[in-house]
Amino acid sequence: MSFTENPVYVLTILCLTVLLSLYAAKTKLGRPMGAALLVIVFTAIIANLKLIPSASNSIPLYNGIFGYLAPISIFFLLLGANLRSIKKAGTPMIILFLIGSLATVLGILASWYILSPQHILGADGKILAGMFTGTYTGGSINFNAVALAYNFQEQGILYAGAIAVDNVITAIWIILTIAFPTALRHFFKDKKIGLTSIEKDKADNDTIDLQSLSWLIIMGLLAFFVSEVITIHLFPKIPSIITLSTIGILLAQLPFVAKLRGGHTLGLYLVYLFLAVIGAYCEIDAVIALKEVGLTLFLFTSIAVIIHGFIIILLGAITFKDWDMISIASQANIGGGTSAIALAETFNRKELILPAILVGTLGNALGTYLGFMVVSIL
Repeated sequence: MSFTENPVYVLTILCLTVLLSLYAAKTKLGRPMGAALLVIVFTAIIANLKLIPSASNSIPLYNGIFGYLAPISIFFLLLGANLRSIKKAGTPMIILFLIGSLATVLGILASWYILSPQHILGADGKILAGMFTGTYTGGSINFNAVALAYNFQEQGILYAGAIAVDNVITAIWIILTIAFPTALRHFFKDKKIGLTSIEKDKADNDTIDLQSLSWLIIMGLLAFFVSEVITIHLFPKIPSIITLSTIGILLAQLPFVAKLRGGHTLGLYLVYLFLAVIGAYCEIDAVIALKEVGLTLFLFTSIAVIIHGFIIILLGAITFKDWDMISIASQANIGGGTSAIALAETFNRKELILPAILVGTLGNALGTYLGFMVVSIL
């Protein structure tokens, strides 16, 4: 094992990238981009320079961050959840998310008939279309669920190439969804749904003390363990993230838990580590190495996501006209709930964190079914 694959070295680089991004986000040049975007960009550059592993030579540390830290980050953020945000912002967010899910399906189908990728990809084309439908409805959990159903993971090179394309598109879409609200406000005024100053002030004063930190870590680990046990032994068809989110929401209503400090800060830091791995997975060489197949996959997904974006922005403007919320809902589709949370933070819309998590879990439940539907249609 080379030193660039050493987990301590890699974790140190990821943490340094987060720290650098937090400082850069306070500068005049970095402020419009925000820490979330800067984490992805910096880590992508480092990974493509081969200073840390990327998607093609992934290490167990990355799987640990995806499998453990990302779900626990959602739990920590939910401990500060105010259920009033569901009433004020939850319904519009869910509607926008469902619009985005429909837009993903339409985008995939339209891209299929525009590009005819089956001429290059053959019989694997419709399976890939289903996989991308799943991942662009609610994240990579659905991508792998569809792939496993068809044993597509046995298509080594093509499967790895599809993952690389997915990572590149997801990273690009995070950049674009951060930019959309600012660009659109130059032409059209919008309104902010569900904004409450109480939630903003509470999140801004989320200082950590040692006692609170101890309770948070214990609760996070126990909640994750309980959610895994429930999924494995009681309700295997319910994703563990849904159980974990439910536990977090219920605990957040207890006065003792509400008084704990630092949950938001701790959860946000773990989200940034998750985004750092997303950046590391943005491997340009892997897409180029596939040549014609890689180009076909890239064009196919790009057209689908562009159509998705056009539809959700158009219908979102007609219905709610909250550019931040539209971008967050779209990101919950394309990148999943964790990256949607990062957008809510970037836009300083703390009241949208809980709705972002809710639609993220909805995407985990919905995306796989839509993926199978698209395979059957094609």
